[in-house]
Amino acid sequence: MAVLTVLPVDHPMLRRKASRVRGVSAGLRTFVDDMFETMQAHRGAGLAAPQLGRPWRVIVADTGSERFALVNPEVVRASGAAVAEEGCLSLPNWYGPVERATDVTVKGLGLDGTSVRRRLRDLAARVVLHEIDHLDGVIFTDRLVDSEKLRFVDPRSQEAQELRAS
Repeated sequence: MAVLTVLPVDHPMLRRKASRVRGVSAGLRTFVDDMFETMQAHRGAGLAAPQLGRPWRVIVADTGSERFALVNPEVVRASGAAVAEEGCLSLPNWYGPVERATDVTVKGLGLDGTSVRRRLRDLAARVVLHEIDHLDGVIFTDRLVDSEKLRFVDPRSQEAQELRAS
């Protein structure tokens, strides 16, 4: 496994709509392993393939209680709403309030190539919606409920540790 370079928020790849993946291969599974390794190295909760320079519809998530990858993820149902602070590995140390659904059902392919359907709540729902946005060229700053509340948080602060844990 390898830690890959996360593209910065101003990279044009992050504004492109990612392409559907035709099938799950050994090479894709290796890339997903690298995605998990990269996400963990940067202490993230989710990561999308475009953030690593690949225009593919692939995401990974690790919320502490759930760890999974989805290929060609699609939201099939969403309900509830909550505003919470979000950050992004492509815009390190910046956080702002974003409203997201609190209960979502997503479908896609698992790493074995079979269809999967997952119901996710709260943090897991937020992470998956954030990453699916990346697949559509949308960055969390596009969804801020108040753009004046986007703020830099010192990565060494207690607040930064708490934000990473939530």
